[in-house]
Amino acid sequence: MSDGETETVRVWLVERTYSDDEQNLIILTYATTDGDRYFRKERALTSFTDARETTAAVDAAPENLGTVGDHDRRTQYADEARRMASVHDPDDVI
Repeated sequence: MSDGETETVRVWLVERTYSDDEQNLIILTYATTDGDRYFRKERALTSFTDARETTAAVDAAPENLGTVGDHDRRTQYADEARRMASVHDPDDVI
C-alpha cells in the first residue's frame, strides 16, 4: 500500500430503518461478514424525488466502524452480511 492509500473494510447492508425522532431520516447499517463491526450511515431525504442510491456494500475506514457488543445482534448482522455478499455485487443498488 502506498503512502497516499488508506486501508478500508468492506461492510454489507444489514439493516435499513427510519428514525422515530426525525422525519425523513433513514439509518443504514452495514456490517462485516463476521458481524463484529458495523458502520452506520444516516441519510436525510430532502424531498420525495430524492433519488440517492443505496448499494449492497460500502468500503469504510476502520476508525469509522463500531463494535457490535450484543451476541444476538452480532449473529444477526453476520448472517445478513454473508447473505448479502453471496447474492449481490458490492455496487448493486438495493
